[in-house]
Amino acid sequence: MTRPPTFLDANFRTNDPTAVKPMSQGKAVAVFAVFACAYFLSTLIRAITATLAPTLVQEFALNARDLGLLAGAYFLGFAAIQLPLGKWLDRLGPKKVLLAFLSVAVVACFAFSMATNFLGLVSARMLCGVGVGACLMAPLTGYRRWFAPANQMRANSWMLMVGALGMVASTLPVQWLLPLAGWRPMFMGLGVAVVLSMLFIAWQVPAWVTTSPSPQSDLARASTVDSGYAEVWRNPYFRRLVPLGLFNYGGMVALQTLWAAPWMIKVAGYSPVQAATGMFWINVAMLVAYWLWGLVNPWLARHGFTGERLITYGLPLSFVPLAIVVIAGSAVSEGAGALLLLFCVSSSVTAFAQPSVALAFQAELAGRALSAYNLVIFCGVFTVQWGVGLLIDLFRNIGWSEVSAYQGALGIFGMCCMGAYLYFLRAK
Repeated sequence: MTRPPTFLDANFRTNDPTAVKPMSQGKAVAVFAVFACAYFLSTLIRAITATLAPTLVQEFALNARDLGLLAGAYFLGFAAIQLPLGKWLDRLGPKKVLLAFLSVAVVACFAFSMATNFLGLVSARMLCGVGVGACLMAPLTGYRRWFAPANQMRANSWMLMVGALGMVASTLPVQWLLPLAGWRPMFMGLGVAVVLSMLFIAWQVPAWVTTSPSPQSDLARASTVDSGYAEVWRNPYFRRLVPLGLFNYGGMVALQTLWAAPWMIKVAGYSPVQAATGMFWINVAMLVAYWLWGLVNPWLARHGFTGERLITYGLPLSFVPLAIVVIAGSAVSEGAGALLLLFCVSSSVTAFAQPSVALAFQAELAGRALSAYNLVIFCGVFTVQWGVGLLIDLFRNIGWSEVSAYQGALGIFGMCCMGAYLYFLRAK
């Protein structure tokens, strides 16, 4: 049986009929910068509800499942748009698609700032997920064609680094601004910032060129663009990575953007400010991790450390801090933030699955491959965010203490993560 291709294979560099000459370094930096600006704002919008959770719970009288649904609504909207997004990216290109989506994000930010009830909050959050749904997929689709293959893994890591910076901005800075400005003006300001990022994208990102070297290639390209997702879904390499995206990657994002803060408050006994500080350091650590991955990726590639190999040997490290924090519960109150930080950082190796998926397909399918895998990830985020909330309420309703309910919910999540990893190993 033929081994699935990896990002080290030569055919990714030379045999792609849609490949174009990579951008100059200066233009590549400018394009990366404007895409990074939009992605920074998207992750800030994504993660801000974790810091605002105590305020929203008090103002709207939310319970655990309401809070999980509110945070998960963003990811539901995000996931719902991924399949059509992939086809639009392959056909129209990153620039047009991203500008259209960001216009929805502007409306969503203003709608959230004016919400007066829980339904309004959930609807606006779902619309936020739709509006920023292209902020990572559009750049990665462009990088697949515009950047040299050796730079694509680095660009992916550094985009995630920028995303982590957005999450850092959603913690202590938001906590400091909250009593001064209030959460509603914050969302109005985010809408204005998205408009500014749209102007930079319109200025710097090039048009999508779909020329081919021959009429036969044009026909093949048109056939590929119109082929839908069948080729992506039936690819064994793609299917092998699905459980990791669903539970390990999606679950890590779910904890980072929601449940880490309530765990620190409800189980470890942190104050809201202490929890925001803990979230701040978790996101700083993720920023540093992705920055370091971007620095060492070229060296790792030269020495045979594929994304697959890094996941195989690195991901089990994430199970250790998760097991400790679940089993110990409130007994490790002071160290809970550090353990959750270690879990998130050690789970960062799952990010290598995303560019590996893109490079496993020809460029004309890159948008769909990336969006399909992103759909898997954010379905996982939604499932874990809402599912943990449902499990917490279920365990409390049958008489468990709040600490035990949180332990039980995260314990089930941890078992799902280990099952996904074992499937990944078995599918080799």
